[in-house]
Amino acid sequence: MAAAVGQLGDDLMAETGDLVDLVTSLSPAGWETPTPAPGWSIRDQVGHLAFFDEQVTLAATDPDAFARRRLEALADVDRFVDAAAGAARVCPVADLVPWLYEARHIMIEATGAGDTERRIPWFGPDMSIASALTARIMETWAHGQDVADAMGRTRAPSERLRHVCFLGYRSLPNSFRSRRLEVPEAPVRVVLEGTGGDPWTFGPPGAANQVRGSALDFCLVVTQRRHRDDTDLVCEGAVSTQWLGIAQAFAGPPGPGRRPGQFAS
Repeated sequence: MAAAVGQLGDDLMAETGDLVDLVTSLSPAGWETPTPAPGWSIRDQVGHLAFFDEQVTLAATDPDAFARRRLEALADVDRFVDAAAGAARVCPVADLVPWLYEARHIMIEATGAGDTERRIPWFGPDMSIASALTARIMETWAHGQDVADAMGRTRAPSERLRHVCFLGYRSLPNSFRSRRLEVPEAPVRVVLEGTGGDPWTFGPPGAANQVRGSALDFCLVVTQRRHRDDTDLVCEGAVSTQWLGIAQAFAGPPGPGRRPGQFAS
C-alpha cells in the first residue's frame, strides 16, 4: 500500500503541474475570469483546491479538531462554502500557486507517513489515505477542466484519468444517496477506452447494466463537467441510464452539473 500511496502522491503533483501550466501566464485580471461553475473565477478554482488540501491535512493530523470543523460546516454549509471562497479571494494572485504547492506538499507529507490503511474523517464518509489522495487527483483534474474551459484551452488526457474513472465508478452508491434515492441492487459494468487505447473496466462481467465509451467522456460526466448528452457514452439498462444522469464523483450535496450543448462549438 505504501508504494501505491507514493504513486498517488506523484500523480497528484503531476496533475497539479498541468493545472499550474494553464494559469502561469495569467494576468491579474485573468485570474478573475469566470469559469463554467456559476460564481467561480479561476482564482476561486485554485484557492478551493488549496483550502481543501489543508482540510485533508487537518483530518490526517488532528481528527478531533477536524471533527469540530465538520460539525461547524454541516451546521451552516453556505457559511462554510463562503469561508472557503473567501480564503481564495483575499489571497494575492501572486501567492495562489505557492499556496497550492505548499498546501499540497504538506498534505502529501502528512498522509504519507504511518499506517496508510488507516481511515481519516471527511465531510462525507470517512476515507482511507489512498482514497483521500485519489479524491484530490479527481478534484484537481475537475477544477482544472473548469479553468481550461474558461480559457478556451483543450487538455490532452493522461493515464491519470484512470484514478478519476475508478472514483467515478466507486461513487455510484453515493450518487443515489446524495439525492435520497434508493441505491439499486443491480450491478453496473463500465467498459472504457483508456488513454492508450487499452480497455479500462470496472464492475462485474456480464452485468445487464453497462456504460461504454471513452475514459475522458466518463470522467467529464462523473465530475459533472459535461452533460452526458454531449458525450459519446452509451448506456444499456435502466440503472446505468439513471446513474449517468445523477453521477457525481465528489462528496457533498448534488451539483447542478452542466447544460446540454453548453460547450457546443
